[in-house]
Amino acid sequence: MDILFITANRLGDAILSTGVLHHVVRAHPEAQLTVASGPVAADLFRAVPRLKKMISLQKQPFYGHWRKLWAECWPVDWEMIIDFRHTPIIHCLRAKQRVQRVGTSGLHKVIQNAALIDRADDPPAPYIFIADDAHQKAQQWMGEGPVVALGPAANWPAKQWPVSHFCGLIHALLKKDDARFLILAAAHEAEMIAPAIAAVPEARRLLLLGADLQMAAACLARARYFVGNDSGLMHLSAAVGTPTLGLFGPSPHALYAPWGPKTRTIHTPESRDELLARLPYHGAFYPNLMGGLTVDAVLKGIEEF
Repeated sequence: MDILFITANRLGDAILSTGVLHHVVRAHPEAQLTVASGPVAADLFRAVPRLKKMISLQKQPFYGHWRKLWAECWPVDWEMIIDFRHTPIIHCLRAKQRVQRVGTSGLHKVIQNAALIDRADDPPAPYIFIADDAHQKAQQWMGEGPVVALGPAANWPAKQWPVSHFCGLIHALLKKDDARFLILAAAHEAEMIAPAIAAVPEARRLLLLGADLQMAAACLARARYFVGNDSGLMHLSAAVGTPTLGLFGPSPHALYAPWGPKTRTIHTPESRDELLARLPYHGAFYPNLMGGLTVDAVLKGIEEF
């Protein structure tokens, strides 16, 4: 019994689809899984039980990535295909059942995803299968003692809490807390968040830049709590069960708030519409829109959380 799971290209969306995958794994204990995702998210799925094949879909000109997917999948008689990307070629594959997401509803992405398996009223929470070797590596690297995780980067400058504010938060937490600080970001974001990295004394700093997502998930699972921008790392933290505080401004909270009982969001005093109205109509430059969210407000949110 073979099931094909085609998930999102972007990291955050791929993580939000993992609740459906977790449900499928439990509901079909005899099935073998093939997962297709963008290369950024591929490592998330390395530890999925009964994983038969992992297909990394790098976008190619003239829809070459879809031709690649068809070439790898056409020999199989699929029991089920679950598709989060409205993939055109799934109708050219043999399958007893095809489940495909069409359009958006304004509801949270987790609820939209759950509707594919008729679970919108009781949506399965995002869930990351973490490999044993990743847990062991994280334990060895992090050692013992409390750790606070921070995600100071974001893939869109407009929704990134200013790095200077993160520095202020770090200085305040250093006085209040004896924990070490785990800072996570992609390798190319190191320069962007350099002041925040430097704000943590080396003896209390754990720096994870460009690590594979299994290692990042295992480290986040050991953190006391996470504070960060609306990002894939924020969703990863929530998915591994770590108390997660997301910082929001111009991004759509209703769709992308961290999911789960151990999550909370803090917003800029300005509404999303007010912030988006400040964006320029033309050009590649995007101003930062998160400056109105103060360090004191985030500190208060952490204390209440």
